Amino acid sequence: MRWGRCDFSQLRELRDRIERLSRVDFDVFCRQIANDLAKRLLSMTIRRTPVGKYPAGSGKTGGTLRRGWVVSRVKKTGNYYEITVSNSVLYAMYVEYGHRQEPGRYVPTINARLKASWVPGKFMLTISTKTLERQIPRLIERKLRAYLEDVF
Repeated sequence: MRWGRCDFSQLRELRDRIERLSRVDFDVFCRQIANDLAKRLLSMTIRRTPVGKYPAGSGKTGGTLRRGWVVSRVKKTGNYYEITVSNSVLYAMYVEYGHRQEPGRYVPTINARLKASWVPGKFMLTISTKTLERQIPRLIERKLRAYLEDVF
């Protein structure tokens, strides 16, 4: 009867790496992903937000709506991580979803009369959210792969 020799060093190394993986804090990883996704959504939304155009000499500049976008801190509720992207500018909702107006009314701010009874929304946040939702699986997979490669 012959006994073979076997090198178990690679199995021991794998065991050590798996033990390291069990000590990894996935809460930190999930918070990092949530922050990355929120930054990406914020960037996409800001790019889609229209900037107001005012007559020369009015002393007004556009961009208030763009500057109004903010991201909250990551909040963990049960097994879910939440981040809120919002805009505190008073008219943000009307630009996002559209609004009614009275045709023929004169508006001194823009020095013109209103023509349409309905102004369609721009859906800056809505479109950005839908676009990001399609990208999320690929982004998370890439981050998770890089994270696991560091461990292994």
